[in-house]
Amino acid sequence: MLPILVSARLLMSIAAAYGLIAVLLGAFAAHGLRDVLSASSLASWQTGVTYQMTHALVLLVTGLWLRQGGPRLLKAAGVLFVTGVLAFSGSIYALVLLQASWLGPVTPLGGLCLIAGWACLLVAAVHSE
Repeated sequence: MLPILVSARLLMSIAAAYGLIAVLLGAFAAHGLRDVLSASSLASWQTGVTYQMTHALVLLVTGLWLRQGGPRLLKAAGVLFVTGVLAFSGSIYALVLLQASWLGPVTPLGGLCLIAGWACLLVAAVHSE
């Protein structure tokens, strides 16, 4: 089912959306949250934004590589990056804004998805021509 649902176009579209949202959330923190949140909370927020933007870019590259005929493993990498950003950065944003401490365990799960995405990318790179 993964090969049918995941396409280069979808990955690149999500990458663009993630990049756009990361810029908006970074600006929101700098201008709207700066006087409301503690320095620690702002640092956490910035970590979420940094990881989101970094993975938006790698997701874009993954989609471009897939479009050029890259290995199917790139689809798995893309799904892991998409899921990882949602879980990692999304849980950080919710923890900061909503003080939803029950989301704390979600953050490392998102990190594991990001790590697995990078591992898939590594394997794809090593085994491609």
